[in-house]
Amino acid sequence: MPDEFDPSSDVPAEAWSGVHRGPLRAGEWVRLVDAKGRKHNVELVPGKRFFSNKGHLEHDDLIGREEGFTVTSSVGGEYLVFRPLLSEFVVSMPRGAAVVYPKDAAQIVAMADIFPGAHVVEAGVGSGALTCSLLRAVGPHGTVSSFERREEFADVARRNVHQFFGDLPPTWSLTLGDLQEELPKAGVGADRVILDMLAPWECVPAAADALRPGGILCAYVATTTQMSMFVETVRVHGGFTEPQAWESLVRDWHVEGLAVRPGHKMIGHTAFLITARRLAPGATPLRKTRRPAPGAYGPDYHGPRPADAGPIDPAGAEAPEAGERTATNS
Repeated sequence: MPDEFDPSSDVPAEAWSGVHRGPLRAGEWVRLVDAKGRKHNVELVPGKRFFSNKGHLEHDDLIGREEGFTVTSSVGGEYLVFRPLLSEFVVSMPRGAAVVYPKDAAQIVAMADIFPGAHVVEAGVGSGALTCSLLRAVGPHGTVSSFERREEFADVARRNVHQFFGDLPPTWSLTLGDLQEELPKAGVGADRVILDMLAPWECVPAAADALRPGGILCAYVATTTQMSMFVETVRVHGGFTEPQAWESLVRDWHVEGLAVRPGHKMIGHTAFLITARRLAPGATPLRKTRRPAPGAYGPDYHGPRPADAGPIDPAGAEAPEAGERTATNS
């Protein structure tokens, strides 16, 4: 380590962090925020101007300065200038598909335990938002193998990853095709498999074959029907621990002296997350000690059926197991 702190020293390029320190450079992206909170992402190009309803700014007046300063436009508009954070970049990046929002990406990185050096399989890649978080989390010694069915989404993801990191990281591979077909061909072992697609339950067998014992399967789904189908498919597979499903809600707070109250806006439902761990070969999951709720797997249920769900009563309720007492009206 250097003897003295050097505030201008940049982050090593081999870290592939997508972060720079020191003076702003030509080719970098900056985030301009005005007094009303309106935001603009701008690539710094020598000799170029940024235009808005508040006049214009010269890019040359920004290049070479340390981030975190205020600049005034040609007609007196003020902007705060910073390099964009990853969480800010992904919500404003060009989109081919909907992005995984920062609150969910953070949950995936933490709850799926994405670690430096991990081999993570991701499908689909969407617009590349989650891919950026995964690449940063695995670090220069890990790998992220992404699979995407749609070429137009893959192209958008490549551009966004390139923009954030300044190039395409050597730790990333992007395969155009269906994970169910392409992952077995790759013959790779994965520490984590992250599924962000319409029907992730279709990929459970391929994911199970690729995951190492103790590895984590994680799905990101938008609807309760998708969540139910995925959870039951994982249960019926028999090679995973009991799936855990949840969602996160984020609410900001207004704080001014004694005026402290919840904000008027919040980031509510975006998606459900489900995780399960891969069992060792030949191991079986623990049998649940509680029977399913009455009607959980009744006549109206048409998804995968766990072996311990009990038979279906054609009258409309699940039949009790042999010897089980049932309630009667007195």
